[in-house]
Amino acid sequence: MQRKPWELAFLAAPEEVAALRRLLRLHLGVWGLHELVDAAQLCVTELVTNVVTHVGVGTPTRLAVAMRDTYLRIEVQDPDAKALPTLLSGTQWMPQLGEAESGRGLALVDAVADRWGVQPRADGKVTWCELRANLSSPYGAAVAIAGRMPAIEMIADILHWLYAHGHDPDDALNCAQTRFETEIKVA
Repeated sequence: MQRKPWELAFLAAPEEVAALRRLLRLHLGVWGLHELVDAAQLCVTELVTNVVTHVGVGTPTRLAVAMRDTYLRIEVQDPDAKALPTLLSGTQWMPQLGEAESGRGLALVDAVADRWGVQPRADGKVTWCELRANLSSPYGAAVAIAGRMPAIEMIADILHWLYAHGHDPDDALNCAQTRFETEIKVA
């Protein structure tokens, strides 16, 4: 199965996290990577929340998801190269003075991801993590029940997201259909 990389630009905000988690779950379902859903959703939640908390609400942000060999790679890019995420030790984020939820995001990513890092760039930074998939190759089959319904659910979620962000879902469907037909002719 070919698992094409995908990315989504959005403005960092707490209310975007649930939509990103759902989109990721559906996409991984179509890819047949159900075993990675919980860990991938946790990583996306923590990486996006870091942008919201440390860079700011409304920050132009990009989520990218791709296969790198047999690893699922998740990247969150933002324009601030100065606010670099740092892994705190357990004693630094332990609950003190009512701040039980603060400072543990990267510790969670570190616990569930096989590897993670931060890549400073001229236009900001990319914070990434990788999760090992149960595949023999990037295009290998995963044990999954993938089919028409997960694809329809994913398309519906994307259409809802487009509508909520002021885009015309019909235009998006027309563009997607044209692109699909072009790619089929090339293949």
